[in-house]
Amino acid sequence: MKNLKFYLPLFFALLLMSCKTNGSSSKSETLPVSEKYPPVETGKANTDYQPAFQGQTRSPGVRTTTPYDVKIIAEGLARPWGITPMPDGRILITEKGGTLRIATSDGQLSAKITGTPANLNSGGQGGLQGLTLAPDFKTSRQLYFMFSEKGEQGNVAAVAKANLSADETRLENVQVIYRALPYWEKEMHYGGRIIFDGKGNLFVITGERSVLPARYKAQTLDNAFGKVVHITTDGKPVAGGPFADTAGAFPEIYSYGHRNPLGIDLHPATGDLWVVEMGPRGGDELNLIKPGKNYGWPTVTYGIEYNGNTIGEGITIKEGTEQPVYYWDPVISPGGMTFYDSNVIPEWKNNLFIAGLSSKHIIRLVIRENKIAGEERLLADQGQRIRDVTETNGALYAITDEGRLYRITKK
Repeated sequence: MKNLKFYLPLFFALLLMSCKTNGSSSKSETLPVSEKYPPVETGKANTDYQPAFQGQTRSPGVRTTTPYDVKIIAEGLARPWGITPMPDGRILITEKGGTLRIATSDGQLSAKITGTPANLNSGGQGGLQGLTLAPDFKTSRQLYFMFSEKGEQGNVAAVAKANLSADETRLENVQVIYRALPYWEKEMHYGGRIIFDGKGNLFVITGERSVLPARYKAQTLDNAFGKVVHITTDGKPVAGGPFADTAGAFPEIYSYGHRNPLGIDLHPATGDLWVVEMGPRGGDELNLIKPGKNYGWPTVTYGIEYNGNTIGEGITIKEGTEQPVYYWDPVISPGGMTFYDSNVIPEWKNNLFIAGLSSKHIIRLVIRENKIAGEERLLADQGQRIRDVTETNGALYAITDEGRLYRITKK
């Protein structure tokens, strides 16, 4: 009896500790999502790779409860690629061939805006790509854009700045400020989007140019392939970068080990930098970017080659590389992305919206504690390759490869 009296309190204490541990072992299970449904992805995966943690792929499904309206407000855009809101509520759009258009909130399109560089190469996956407006655009009329530039040594992902003319018909004072060197002959995996960092500098995402000899440059620091780079508005490295004192490294490199990043944005509440990148067959990734970190490609990946072969050693985890916050298999083929920074649809506040190309829908992700708590698909009934998406005044605007401009608003 004495032994029983001694051990009973100890037993219940251990039981309580066990319950607490089990209850907190997976934060994603206790995240405050109002409704959870089965994962939206039900297709067969390309691999049998296992996620590194619960919720890293095929998170619970969620459904928007606020009634919203989807409308095609314009058609006939010529391979639109990038989209960004203007201060007056209109939308500025790049077209792959080298022109821009302005759309009103009800879809009235301007004539084509010209003036991009003559050596813009729109072949393959190149062309006029992502853009962003200067914080003082109202007065300066200045904008920044990415494009694939043709040179004597091949092609390169380039960043330029320019002014939109007062009559909005052309770009003026165009100046290339940065090139993601080296030049390469192939016309693939340029990356191609650009944003301001909140402090007056620019984040630029670049691809690793696809082919095997170039692919492995994503893992070295003597080039700008497969990187997030951090530059000033004059194209110089931002001071104090993580590799500023590393011999032989490009000092503008902020992170490395990326395949073909195509979406980038800052979380409106935390200021964290998020990037989505296109994987191979399987293994599209959403990454939370930290300075100096290695995001693994092509050493580690959750995808395989298009022919079915493994990539490298066929591993998904390696010391010294970062895990994606989320990955997709089968792929969504992500394009651009945007955080929803509005209270018009409260349940969307701080959610991430990603354009899906081969998947032909917009991905809505609910993020809690830097994990994905839920996933939803929008526009899945439209059959369009969604290239980019942005938000302004509580409305989402999306462009498609087929030339449509969509507006998604609260009813």
